[in-house]
Amino acid sequence: MSWIVLVLSGALEAVWATALDRSEGFSRLWPSVVFGVSVVASMGGLAYAMRDLPVGTAYAVWVGIGAALTVIYGMLTGAEPVSVVRLLLIAGLVGCVIGLKLTH
Repeated sequence: MSWIVLVLSGALEAVWATALDRSEGFSRLWPSVVFGVSVVASMGGLAYAMRDLPVGTAYAVWVGIGAALTVIYGMLTGAEPVSVVRLLLIAGLVGCVIGLKLTH
């Protein structure tokens, strides 16, 4: 169960990072609300997962998932450039996250 919560919390990290960007310094209401709700849920999920998982593993997986999804979202929306090298690096990041799960 902790791994499922951790993965969902990592996905919420991408949500709050994107909402933070869209909030324009908290000057826009709804992106700011989405940021607040998703950051609390994301941190809460990370805290829950860390009850059963080592802090280093949990944090690395949480950040890796959040970072990968944030970049992928940016690529899909055109805010980030797409290249073969960037895609390979994201695949490597995801591979490392999977490796942490498999070696736990």
